[in-house]
Amino acid sequence: MTTTSPTARALAALGHDARLSIFRLLVKAGDEGQRVSDIGEHLGLAPSTLAHHLSTLVDAGLVLQDKQGREVFNRVDFPAMHRVLDFLTSECCSGVTVQPAEDAA
Repeated sequence: MTTTSPTARALAALGHDARLSIFRLLVKAGDEGQRVSDIGEHLGLAPSTLAHHLSTLVDAGLVLQDKQGREVFNRVDFPAMHRVLDFLTSECCSGVTVQPAEDAA
């Protein structure tokens, strides 16, 4: 059985244009988040399509959902986002030694 790391799941979820747009909108919204209906209106996504993409972002651990009355608010899990960014930048500028290929004779 293959297990996928949380970072790989997060990156895979962000690898779709609609989900990336949703995530970026939620980053801009900050800790207050956005209602599902507002996200759909802002991005022009059908409710069923939006629900699918939000579910993927929630399953990837990037988005948290809070029900307030009849509304569902979505917000970025900023600590999870920072873990992904830390992974991506953890060895930034540390250098890579490239071994020259041996010439085939």
